[in-house]
Amino acid sequence: MRLAAIDIGSNAARLLISDVIIDDKGQTQFNKINLVRVPLRLGFDVFEYGKISDDKKYMIVQTIKAYKHLLNVYNVKSLKACATSAMRDATNAEEVLKKIKTETGIDINVISGDEEATYIYQNHIAENLDKEHSYLYIDVGGGSTELTFFSNGKLRYKESFNIGTIRLLKGMVTEANWNDMKDHLRNNTKSSLPMIAIGSGGNINKVFSLSKKKEGKPLSLELLKDYLKELSAFSVEDRIRIYKLREDRADVIVPALQIYVNVMRWANIEEIYVPKIGLADGLIQSLYEELRIK
Repeated sequence: MRLAAIDIGSNAARLLISDVIIDDKGQTQFNKINLVRVPLRLGFDVFEYGKISDDKKYMIVQTIKAYKHLLNVYNVKSLKACATSAMRDATNAEEVLKKIKTETGIDINVISGDEEATYIYQNHIAENLDKEHSYLYIDVGGGSTELTFFSNGKLRYKESFNIGTIRLLKGMVTEANWNDMKDHLRNNTKSSLPMIAIGSGGNINKVFSLSKKKEGKPLSLELLKDYLKELSAFSVEDRIRIYKLREDRADVIVPALQIYVNVMRWANIEEIYVPKIGLADGLIQSLYEELRIK
């Protein structure tokens, strides 16, 4: 079965196409066929001006048209398409989504922060790890950060915070916002078991790549602090040149590290695993469950 997901975030839009197969042991496997990312950067419009500009509107429609062609080429039968923080905040979101529907036939659902956290948890990474730890999913986006706490084999807590990389770059995250996140973490992630973080999002994946760590090995909080200090010392132009970063990654990677470091510090977590999962993966798993139940 070939499924696809579109995730329109505050920094980029992604199309993920996956094949779902049942292996010899009866286990469901999700094999990625293609992942396409376009840096629309909707959050730079929305968080500053409250709406999506005409230029960005044109870009997003053209992007979804291109995705539609790919869906046809790959013969995808079922799609789940969602938009997150920037679209949640855009005053003209309804108008933009209506235009996309008219020109492409694709319905895009604007999901809440709580739904976003739920979809990310759909990846069920923690359930396949050892039961000697509790796990905190940390998904950092351009407009929001989703935290999901998993302990003793159960989902214990999930929350979305309007603290994201683009909001930080725009100076739109207050001390009160940080304190709210800190209080939530300290009140809702108590565990008798040692805690480990599971990181998702393009920035933590890039940091993992820079670290040259082997797949399946965690990054330490100290290493993240070192990268935060190191990268903060360079301009965006220097980060592009020295670390071979794309421009749309070079500016947001520092605020992303700031969020990961703060969350891990406040939750007393020393290590973070980076299993290359994201919202689009969770959307496909959710879509598969919906189709299976039908």
